[in-house]
Amino acid sequence: MKNPKWWLFSFCYFISFYLVAQTVPSSVLYHELLRFQETKRVLYVAAHPDDENTRLITYMANAEKADIAYLSLTRGDGGQNLIGKELGIELGLIRTHELLRARETDGGRQFFSRALDFGFSKNPDETFNNWDREKLLSDVVWIVRNFQPDIIINRFNTIPGTTHGHHTSSAMLSVEAFTKAADPDVFPEQLQYTRPWQAKRIFWNAYSWGGQYEPQEGKVYHRFPVGNFNPLLGTTYSQIAADSRTMHKSQGFGSTSQIGQGNDFIEMIAGQPFDTSPFEGITSRWELLGNGAKIIGAIDLAIESFDFVKPENNVTYLLNILQLLESEPLEDKWFVEKKAHLNQLILDVLGVKSEFIVRKEIGYPGEKIAVEMVFNNPSSFPLTLTGFHGDLFIEEIGAVAVENKPVGKSFDLEIPADHPVSQPFWLVAPLDNSLFGIEDPEKIGPPVNGATISGTVNLQTNGQQLTLNLPLKYKYNDQVDGEINQPFTLVPEVNVSLDKSNLFIIPGADDVLKVEVSFRSSILDGDIAIDGVSRNQYEILDKTVDARRNRVEYLIRFLDADREKSKVTVSFLTNDGRKFHQDTKRIIYKHIPNLTYFTNTSINLVKMAIETSQLSLAYIPGAGDDIPGVLRSLGYQVSILDDADLNKDRLKDFQTVIVGIRAFNVNQSLANNVDELMAYVKEGGNLIVQYNTSSPLLTRDLGPFPFSISRNRVTVEESPVKADYAHPVLSYPNQVKEGDFEGWVQERGLYFTTDWDAQYTTPLTMQDPGESSTQGSLLHANYGKGTYTYSGISWFRQLPAGVPGAIKIFVNLIEQGRER
Repeated sequence: MKNPKWWLFSFCYFISFYLVAQTVPSSVLYHELLRFQETKRVLYVAAHPDDENTRLITYMANAEKADIAYLSLTRGDGGQNLIGKELGIELGLIRTHELLRARETDGGRQFFSRALDFGFSKNPDETFNNWDREKLLSDVVWIVRNFQPDIIINRFNTIPGTTHGHHTSSAMLSVEAFTKAADPDVFPEQLQYTRPWQAKRIFWNAYSWGGQYEPQEGKVYHRFPVGNFNPLLGTTYSQIAADSRTMHKSQGFGSTSQIGQGNDFIEMIAGQPFDTSPFEGITSRWELLGNGAKIIGAIDLAIESFDFVKPENNVTYLLNILQLLESEPLEDKWFVEKKAHLNQLILDVLGVKSEFIVRKEIGYPGEKIAVEMVFNNPSSFPLTLTGFHGDLFIEEIGAVAVENKPVGKSFDLEIPADHPVSQPFWLVAPLDNSLFGIEDPEKIGPPVNGATISGTVNLQTNGQQLTLNLPLKYKYNDQVDGEINQPFTLVPEVNVSLDKSNLFIIPGADDVLKVEVSFRSSILDGDIAIDGVSRNQYEILDKTVDARRNRVEYLIRFLDADREKSKVTVSFLTNDGRKFHQDTKRIIYKHIPNLTYFTNTSINLVKMAIETSQLSLAYIPGAGDDIPGVLRSLGYQVSILDDADLNKDRLKDFQTVIVGIRAFNVNQSLANNVDELMAYVKEGGNLIVQYNTSSPLLTRDLGPFPFSISRNRVTVEESPVKADYAHPVLSYPNQVKEGDFEGWVQERGLYFTTDWDAQYTTPLTMQDPGESSTQGSLLHANYGKGTYTYSGISWFRQLPAGVPGAIKIFVNLIEQGRER
């Protein structure tokens, strides 16, 4: 049976934050020793980032001292973003790293399956119409077999219709995997890497939304006191959990800890019965080893003799344990991980600080870079550095680190020209329907890539070997934030970027594409190529060479397209036969590392018979979206307004004003100036307000006449739409037709209105299969001399995706201001 390398890497993420912290208090070191002693394992299962109960994870990791991992089926790609305009895979990247920050805080570990979050789903039938159930089941079985949990806890139950369809599906897959992971006839191809595993019990994390869970008669359950205080950590589990949940910043989940007692419950689903503890009958894994009794005795002695005042005095006891572990031939994951945990604990009690640094954040394959490794041991316990090696280098050292005297090694590192760039592994292959195209089983489970470049320090002390893995990082000092460490990132030598993602072949639109080809070193001989259209369908208007900035800029006009919507790809071909067609994308927020990923340089050509005008538009940003860019591509001049512009004297400069998504959830100044917006409409303006969530709303007065926001939505993007095609917003200046509701993405809309005033008209009727219809997706009203529209339709998804019908309707909404 092969041992997947990713499993140890995944565990390194679990312990790495102690090294990042550098200075670990003695009480925390002692706490970690207690966690090392414990061998029980818990797998917590749900569907999305932020689904997890951080209170229970915190309690399991720090009170029960269990090794607990959270399996989130998705990376949250289909959600909304409160802190910026990133959506889709970009939001999935953000939420992945927010989950890692959450686990660093609460002490858990993080796993993922291949599932793409394709948006809200009302029941598991709809969910499994998008997800390949068998492939996802194999993912869950794989993770159960590798992680080998003693108990499994589902965040949700298996009753359809009680919550998000993804939620219910996660529980259904987990319950199925509970038994099938133990069956060697199920997914037998996995057994060359792992072995069958039967967890002892499976539960669901019982809850009652809006109130305290009350155990039902006849149900087997257990209560955990998650509000308790941990004296070693100096805080309560509730506080740790609140800090962990606050890491989900893109979802607006900042949390305040409860004070005092708190309880969480798990309710039995299946498995062996128990009397007082869900961990009953679970044998310590140490007892299964040949010299398990000696190991247990050595751990007990280290705990009993722990020196809080001079932690380095604990090293001898820990090295004794390590020597006993090294005498065991076992290769099981839990055992390999325990050795890595002990290795790190030894370095932590010595106060070791080490780093592998480079003086730049971005490099490219084929480049030579100067790097430095620095190792410091502040204790009097000597450590001999025998060498430092990685996949790209081997460096001999032969120096002793002791008494706070750093040992360093500087050298040049040449990156091979064929070294892969830093693309997140789940984005390398195209999507397989609603699953990421991952075929390598070793990449099912890990949260992120390993470091682009890393090295291992080989240490020796008292005849025993220790190691320390160091990722290459860019380190610098920020004038405000002090020391900053960011991952070293590799990007292509040639970057191709486009100035728009949709190009509209319609009268009046901006039909010129700007292509910028940037070179990391010097300009290479070559030229661009365009796939997806014939040569007579575009013309190169200009080519400008900027030798000082190592870039070439092209201006291209597209003359025609074969279909209403088609995709073309722009590449740069070098004279020596290399092809570059990736654009580097960066996502930067302070609460997570700088993120980098690469997109193919493709653009949607949208050919439409549509009428637009040169209206003056204003856009009031909300939580973030890409709609202004799409409107500019359509030929509109768009002004972005800030808080100082929210008065009717400024607004009257524009024939149409558009309010961005969730603006009334996040912009207090906008909420304070609703009267100014309504005065603008009354005097002849055209106002379009996009969706807001029902809570928290900064004001309930969103329009000239009353309405409420519900949680109603239509999640099936192909669901039929009934329309009043004679209504002004569906007939002027462009006649909307039934076919314009085809080809939509992810959903129709969300947070539709309810209880609207009779002065609103509702030209659209939508419904999901098997559900009642709703007319709350779009409200329109005349008010004074102007017009007002509120819509829960997901324009923020449809317009950037270049959906022709949605673009036509939105243009009509804008053009209602034409007569002003």
